[in-house]
Amino acid sequence: MNATQTAPMQLEPVTFGNTWLQIEDICAIAAQGAVAQFSNNPDFWQKIDAGVEFLDKLLREDGVIYGVTTGYGDSCTVRVPLSQVWELPIHLSRFHGCGLGQDFSEVEVRAILSARLASLSQGYSGVSRELVERLAFYLNHGIHPRIPQEGSVGASGDLTPLSYLAASLMGEREVYANGQLKPTRDVLSDLNIEPLTLRPKEGLALMNGTAVMTALACLAFQRAEYLTRLGSRITALASIAMQGNSHHFDEILFSVKPHPGQIEVAKWIRDDLNHHEHPRNSSRLQDRYSIRCAPHVIGVLRDALPWFRSLIENELNSANDNPIIDGLGEHVLHGGHFYGGHIAMAMDSMKTAVANLADLHDRQVAQLVDTRFNNGLPANVSAASEDRMHLNHGFKAVQIGCSAWTAEALKLTMPASVFSRSTECHNQDKVSMGTIAARDCLRILELTEQVMAASLLVTQQAVQIRLNRQELNLSSLSPNVASFVEAFQKSYPLLTEDRPLESELRCLIHQIQQRHWPLYSEEN
Repeated sequence: MNATQTAPMQLEPVTFGNTWLQIEDICAIAAQGAVAQFSNNPDFWQKIDAGVEFLDKLLREDGVIYGVTTGYGDSCTVRVPLSQVWELPIHLSRFHGCGLGQDFSEVEVRAILSARLASLSQGYSGVSRELVERLAFYLNHGIHPRIPQEGSVGASGDLTPLSYLAASLMGEREVYANGQLKPTRDVLSDLNIEPLTLRPKEGLALMNGTAVMTALACLAFQRAEYLTRLGSRITALASIAMQGNSHHFDEILFSVKPHPGQIEVAKWIRDDLNHHEHPRNSSRLQDRYSIRCAPHVIGVLRDALPWFRSLIENELNSANDNPIIDGLGEHVLHGGHFYGGHIAMAMDSMKTAVANLADLHDRQVAQLVDTRFNNGLPANVSAASEDRMHLNHGFKAVQIGCSAWTAEALKLTMPASVFSRSTECHNQDKVSMGTIAARDCLRILELTEQVMAASLLVTQQAVQIRLNRQELNLSSLSPNVASFVEAFQKSYPLLTEDRPLESELRCLIHQIQQRHWPLYSEEN
């Protein structure tokens, strides 16, 4: 069955094979904003077919091929009779069916399928047309294997989680279809599709690679990039609310420490503050570090993004299983491309930079709620009337929450990549822990998004109080900030009487994760 046959979605295509895939392509497919298609370049399919034909030739000649005519890992010295090699993929997927923990979300599973398809489409894995087309069919028709999060050490790749993908292609285990968890065989039967009989190398090709960690890294990158923009806007609002000194973001000042990302963040904040039209001179010569040094904190992540992109996209566009099958040149190359060290380094580094954003905005919130530091704002930024002020506590508990979420984020920054454990009879004696690093990074992103949601509520409340007191003129704000404040106020009204804020926080967190608020170049 062709990948796009009866595809229900008329969306922009992402082409696999002979094309360089970007992080945004994987994220678009994951969010069901794009469909998968294959290159129409005949060289692409020639390479796919050549790998299969070469493996068939070796099998006929009784060649020794790891994972095809041998056992796996430490069992590579065990010869498998040719009469049994077709059973080997079934056993590989079944004995790895021991994943635990929470299941990956459907968005994450779609990213995982896309990342695996990207690797197999390089044409060096010895897999058939039928297999890559079935993966694309899964994506284009919303068939999502249930994949537990825990059980991968990141070399020999993401074996245990990817076993759930391999098993589903053979009609085993469970998949989500139309939002419901069902036995895979039932879903395939309803679609009049036969389960695949995996060819001797195909089980290993599906499972032995970095698809899970790479997919999570793509999703993490997109979220982290947005947080650099959002953090800049929050800082500008905090500076406005604190009646801060806009000269801290001066163009000449940042020209003498020319980190490009840091300069970009300072410009965003400077433009938000309308510095050239209405420069603000605070009664304080220097604001506290969480305002004054915000470009330096956010800029670290902003400057690291090109490096993260390079590592992630190189991995995404690689053949990362073992052995590598060069069908055209007729080589079987045994190596370690399943090792996820580059993704592990990217994720360990990203999670530290992101957690610093949580810490930054937690400190900004702490200033705003404290009458000793907030330059005349009411305690806990409550907008209660004077006769009701003694009853209302504003954002007191939200600040406590920020502290808790930040502490958890900071705790998780311990690098996973240095905690290699020798596994599988000491065959896998040095492993990457890339998938654990990626999962940690996504959790830190979630916690940081929680802090930022709270920060947005607090800063917009403080700005509204200044406006209501006529201590601030809306016309003095930049057009983008003025429209942002007005739009935000419509969705999140002033807190004049204490109310539970959980639902508002959850809604705002979801909006942040969906990049709901256009920022900077997107606004213009």
